[in-house]
Amino acid sequence: MTQAMERQGADAPVVQPTHRSGRPWPVEFFSTAIGKKWVMAVTGLGLMGFVFAHMVGNLKMFLGPEEFDAYAEALKTLLYPIIPETGVLWIFRFGLIVMFGLHITSAYQLTRMNHRARPVKYQSPRDYIAANFAARTMRWTGIIVGLYLLFHLADMTWGLLDPEFVKGAAYNNLVTSLKRPPVAAIYIAANLALGIHLFHGGWSMFQSLGLNSPRYNNARKAFAAGFAIVVAGMNCFFPIAVLTGIVSN
Repeated sequence: MTQAMERQGADAPVVQPTHRSGRPWPVEFFSTAIGKKWVMAVTGLGLMGFVFAHMVGNLKMFLGPEEFDAYAEALKTLLYPIIPETGVLWIFRFGLIVMFGLHITSAYQLTRMNHRARPVKYQSPRDYIAANFAARTMRWTGIIVGLYLLFHLADMTWGLLDPEFVKGAAYNNLVTSLKRPPVAAIYIAANLALGIHLFHGGWSMFQSLGLNSPRYNNARKAFAAGFAIVVAGMNCFFPIAVLTGIVSN
């Protein structure tokens, strides 16, 4: 019996140890679909915080040029002299660039993974029944928002598109830019796309983070809709306020 057991043990398959890539855990996690969804959700939450803070700060324009210019200057001197002037501002900018880059990269790679998993598209209107308009247009609204961000920086930060741009005159630059109807139209259209993107992003990030329950779905949808309406609505109102003379220089 002992010899039979030894022969059986010798013939048994050898179990190899699980292969490890040797990559750091964050990199390994990001390589999975779940990891990419988590990164999209977390960076999306950070970007939502930024657009909300940016919108609240722009409300200073209704208090006049002194208040708005003081607000713009205060952003440059945060924690000064502990940190050099504009130091905190550049930390924020760097963080936003990283979040924006990770958000775009995750979205692109998830799309590629989905295409590889389903190389042939559905031949029925299934997608249009299962997903709403905001979900179906996430890619395009994201592209529009990205292009709008570049336009916004070139217009009001770098002064490349505004012939009346004056460095350091934040309120004046805001008004002279938005008083041009074509520019105002671009801002309104882009912020409508931002609202659509925020609505679906605010709804889906809870699911990506595993916080998905029928008990809270109505609250999730209300939060997503309310956040999108407030941010996009106020951002659209800013150029309208300039065009109608509510805000002027």
